[in-house]
Amino acid sequence: RTLRDRARNLARNDSYVARYLKLMVSNVIGKHGIRISAKARNENGSLDLAANRQIEEAWKKFTKLGVCTANGKQSFLDCQKLFVESLSRDGEVLIRHIKTNANDFGYQIQFIESDLLDENLNQTFSNGNKICMGVEIDKYRKPIAYHLFKNNPYGDSFDIGKEHIRVPANEITHVYMPDRAEQTRGVSHIAVAMANIKQLSGYLEAEIVAARLGASKSGFFSSADGDSYVGDDYENTFNPVMNVEPGTFQQLPDGMTFTPYDPTHPTSAFESFTTTVLRSIASGLNISYHALSNDLTSVNYSSIRQGSLEDRSNYQIWQQFAIEHFIDIVFKKWLEMAITTKAVNLPMGKYDKFADAVNYIPRSFPWIDPLKEMQANVMGLQNGITTYSDIVSSYGKDVEETFEQHQKEQELAKLYGISTAFQPFGNKAPVPANVEGDPEDE
Repeated sequence: RTLRDRARNLARNDSYVARYLKLMVSNVIGKHGIRISAKARNENGSLDLAANRQIEEAWKKFTKLGVCTANGKQSFLDCQKLFVESLSRDGEVLIRHIKTNANDFGYQIQFIESDLLDENLNQTFSNGNKICMGVEIDKYRKPIAYHLFKNNPYGDSFDIGKEHIRVPANEITHVYMPDRAEQTRGVSHIAVAMANIKQLSGYLEAEIVAARLGASKSGFFSSADGDSYVGDDYENTFNPVMNVEPGTFQQLPDGMTFTPYDPTHPTSAFESFTTTVLRSIASGLNISYHALSNDLTSVNYSSIRQGSLEDRSNYQIWQQFAIEHFIDIVFKKWLEMAITTKAVNLPMGKYDKFADAVNYIPRSFPWIDPLKEMQANVMGLQNGITTYSDIVSSYGKDVEETFEQHQKEQELAKLYGISTAFQPFGNKAPVPANVEGDPEDE
């Protein structure tokens, strides 16, 4: 709990932690989120286009704002963003699956604060099962149930009884990235860099205060015999002060000397020191320094490309984790209830056919040098070492949607009588010239 609370404090008050969380959300989820593409096939191997289209259209309705969540406040895109941010900050996410009549599909999800899962509840039962940090597990450490506080531990009514609610494991999805084989609860991903983040924040504050102090105080008047200085005015502490205007000189009273106050803050080592600490923090968060610090002053094409590729590899790992541990689970539970309620008019006997034949399309990443990457894609196609699906998926699209869009555009061009030289899936043909007659025949 202490780690979780400190991580949340940093997320609210530290600019680098806030940027880290925004980078995770924007790069793992993106503006369109992780989408689905149904690819169920008939017995002869052809795509079941009607069923696939029905599933995709129903899923699009379910994911709209206010439909998929029990509180009615989020779309499924919002849920994906909340999932990644909560997992990065708190280290774990709790999602409850609810059967309901609130929509046509009979299913909604609810995000539960990890604070409600009592980490101080530990108990052993006679049958070998035990409760470990609020999670009831069997002898193989498989979750059986979750013991949640009835009231939020940070709420006013928490101390009244401290009651628990036992929720079966099939109603809860508890997601975290384990570091050990028998780990039961998740730990904030910020924890490894938390000490350096706090120290850097304190150092920056001290340097800013020192610099402000140096800019506010000019110096001090002193006299050998200890006579008091009579200034132009008095502060609240009744110390005499002098009002000084730019470009003016004043004569000091007899016997007074002036001692200037000129602190050297920020120090000359300020930039190199903060850069070194930030690199350590970036390494702990597994993100490149230039992305975390938003500092591109010392990068070149090679270094920023290498850093971006490493960041993308990390983001892609998170994308696959989000698909397997969150989106795929929600989709399959939704599809089961949607078929049950007839919101999707498909036979329940073929549920596995439709549930297992889904492709998940995460956000893509623009290349640093798109010309070279496009040329490499063309060479890969010509030599048969890559496919249209490989290339299109790297742009966050589906090959079937791409082919369909090409077909629509070709038909639209014919409708308007437009001839194009663009042949996307073959040799490029020249545009035929419209010549009314041969000059030699005239």
